[in-house]
Amino acid sequence: MVLRKWMKTAAAGLAVMLFWSLLASLGTGGSLNFVESTLQDAVRKQSDAERAPLNEIKIIKIDQASLDQLGQFPWDRALYAQVIDMLMQAGAKAVALDVVLAEPGANPESDAAMAEVMAKYPDVYLPAVFNFEATQLEKGLLKTESIVYPASTISSNGNQVGHINVFPDKDSTVRMLTVGLPDERNRMIPALSVRLANYILEKKLQIRWDETEEAWFRGDKRIPVNERYQVATEFYSKPREAMNADTGYDAQSFFDVLSGAIPPEYYQDAVVLIGPYATGLQDEYLTPLSDTLKMFGVEIHANMVQSLVNGAFFTEAPPSVTYILLLLLTMISLFLFDRYRGRAAFILYGVLAAAFIAAWFNAYFFYSLFIPFTYPFLAMTSALIWAVVSHYMAERKERGRVTSIFGRFVPPSVVDEMLASGEEIKVGGQRRDISVIFVDIRGFTPMSERLQPEQVIEVLNEYLDICTKAVFNWNGTLDKFIGDGVMALFGAPVHLPNHPELAVRAALEMKKHSDVLERKCIERFGIGVKFGVGINCGPAVVGNIGSEMLRLDYTAIGDTVNLSARLESNAKPGQILISEEMSDRVGHLFELEDMGEIKVKGKERPVRVFSVLSELDTGGESPISERREGA
Repeated sequence: MVLRKWMKTAAAGLAVMLFWSLLASLGTGGSLNFVESTLQDAVRKQSDAERAPLNEIKIIKIDQASLDQLGQFPWDRALYAQVIDMLMQAGAKAVALDVVLAEPGANPESDAAMAEVMAKYPDVYLPAVFNFEATQLEKGLLKTESIVYPASTISSNGNQVGHINVFPDKDSTVRMLTVGLPDERNRMIPALSVRLANYILEKKLQIRWDETEEAWFRGDKRIPVNERYQVATEFYSKPREAMNADTGYDAQSFFDVLSGAIPPEYYQDAVVLIGPYATGLQDEYLTPLSDTLKMFGVEIHANMVQSLVNGAFFTEAPPSVTYILLLLLTMISLFLFDRYRGRAAFILYGVLAAAFIAAWFNAYFFYSLFIPFTYPFLAMTSALIWAVVSHYMAERKERGRVTSIFGRFVPPSVVDEMLASGEEIKVGGQRRDISVIFVDIRGFTPMSERLQPEQVIEVLNEYLDICTKAVFNWNGTLDKFIGDGVMALFGAPVHLPNHPELAVRAALEMKKHSDVLERKCIERFGIGVKFGVGINCGPAVVGNIGSEMLRLDYTAIGDTVNLSARLESNAKPGQILISEEMSDRVGHLFELEDMGEIKVKGKERPVRVFSVLSELDTGGESPISERREGA
């Protein structure tokens, strides 16, 4: 019997492992590769201080302002020659033009001027573009169809060319830097970013291709490129950041440099990238920093330059590691979950998950290695689900179905009572002795006028969360939210003999936590809000009210409810008002202040009210013992 049980567990483990292994093997990195990429993107995000773009890297933008002044593309190449000559004479270390000049220009004299600049300054670089075959027969390095070099009329030599190809992932996001690509004669053409990075790196750390070892090196350290000669790109600026912040790369308008508004000496000892910086020029891509806002290609190249300079190269573990982790985590999880059931199984799952997450972060931070996370974690989760379902399937299925359906419409306590009684839901009610709380937020309207809608919702949710938790902590039923107010019942649907006491304790808990939240609101927004609370007890009709076929609400009606609402409307900010009936029942437990009689709407005679100040020290048993769990 025991052997059969273990065999069943092993078979389930094998099925789980094979299922996730199959998914992991589909496509590049598996069908859930986007989850892995998103996780890696999140952990690699840096603060503004951590990003710190290098001042040595500067961008000259071919932006809309320059297009307005100089006309639409393509520009006369003499303009590029003039700006590049100005920069190099002023002492720029190197200049890279991120504009493809593949064909001879319309003006031969302009091409001649560009060719003269290229010959005069060996530290000026132009882009080459690789075109790849649409159908790739083998995985790995892409098969090249053609390479677009600068026009022969410009006469740039091979040492003044760098490729500008970027390869977005399947989600159209650029995450990888292609360090170099082989040309027709299998000679390596470095990326434009590699060309520029070597002007910033000291000689012993410069990036080079070693033909003997067929590998890229940064100094004597091998760069861990994949089969496409790619490594992960770090990003030190956000998309469009140079337009509106001081934390991006230094980016000035092409026309401002050309006209002298930005003096050429500004670029002394800098590496300079000149490239499109306008949406109409269609040179922009998604990056891990934003799902919607694209980054211009010239700024991506600037980030690639700094990635190479900093040398923080992160690699991904090979696929075999995924399958090993799947096998180990699945089998260990299943055998443990089969041995320890219920709460113990969930605790074990938490321990295993925490250990795996810690190992993942340890590999990333200390070894610059991304080990697979998504599929092993899902396999471990699947093992837990299988164990739980196999032990408790019948009970969980029925209870989960009822709770899922009715828990959306009525409070949890009502669902529990329905499940316990086994009776059908019917329209109607019964007379019960209950306590009713009404809570409203004072000062919320002025705050709503001052804050943004998102901030208003955030504050409202925090206050309503305080009310909800207090009601549930003291065994109350959350009847409804009324705008920025709350109505709650104590003593229904579950009978509680001390419901007045529990209602007051819930109100005091609300006041305690709201004081803390008020201070936070004052610190964040300069304005605070408080609760006004009204409590009454007595007879009321409690039950399901509404349409039996379409929608029912569990609520209470009657004079007891109405008076509670009137007390709340008369409560000052931070005040808890209770009726005389409440005072008679709980006066021995709480410190009360007699507020005298007040006139309330709907009552011919004034009613006597009391303010709850605090709990009295009775020296008795903790009120927690009176909660439903102990009933």
